[in-house]
Amino acid sequence: MAFSVQSHCFQFPAELQQGVAGKRVLITGAGRDGGLGQAFALAAGLNGAASVGVHFHRSYTDGFDLVNALTHEGVNAFPIQADVTNMGDMWASRSYIIEQMGGLPPNLLICNSGLSERGYSFGRALREIEDEPRAVRRARVRRHFIDNLDESRLVLDTKIDGFLATTHLWAGEAVYHQEPLQLIYISSRQAIDPGVSVPGYVISNWAILQLPRVLAVNLGRHAPLVTASSLLLPFIRTGMTDEYAENPKVFGRWQPRMLETHEAAKALLQLLSRPPEELNQGI
Repeated sequence: MAFSVQSHCFQFPAELQQGVAGKRVLITGAGRDGGLGQAFALAAGLNGAASVGVHFHRSYTDGFDLVNALTHEGVNAFPIQADVTNMGDMWASRSYIIEQMGGLPPNLLICNSGLSERGYSFGRALREIEDEPRAVRRARVRRHFIDNLDESRLVLDTKIDGFLATTHLWAGEAVYHQEPLQLIYISSRQAIDPGVSVPGYVISNWAILQLPRVLAVNLGRHAPLVTASSLLLPFIRTGMTDEYAENPKVFGRWQPRMLETHEAAKALLQLLSRPPEELNQGI
């Protein structure tokens, strides 16, 4: 079973529950065991959410195990498998999610989908190899260049296209149903304090900081119905970052240690316990 976390770590005091209690919550990128999305789904479900949509794409085994763990605790949780970069997938999931939520769209949406990069030297020439023929070097540099950009493109597509599509879909449903919606975009401290070797990750996390303002402008007179804000997290210990947990050179400029996912979930609930209007357009 791919469910390794301790559920009790995600049960919080009553004063932190008010932001999710009774809410119809949808979390994108919630499938991976030990990930942030899983932590947010547990925090919502174990603290009074009316329903929790657990979205995943590739991490379906972990995702189903999370749904099973939540339903075992009496939570109305359900799985959604969809590719956030595939508009057909996103649209096809719409009616199913509304049905699972009792005929209404989500009123708390946490956009968490995202990937990281293995890392590469952005804008820096590859080291030369002694006695390497010139033609072989050109071929090696070309392959390296293409592989790097493919890696960044996948990160950019998932974060930017995925968040844009998710926003477009569910803000539109909020307006149609005249149901208030609170949006939380999960970004990173690297959006404003870039780290080395992850250009696609940095750029995508910076781009989504602009979404709340763009959304408000486009909604026009309907803007008061949808509130949106971005959360810039420091380094959290997940499957993507665990290899850096003992390397203070990576995260030491922000924090003395890696934070755990339940600490990030608690911080999110602390924010959500404040009025949505107070958080709107916030970073």
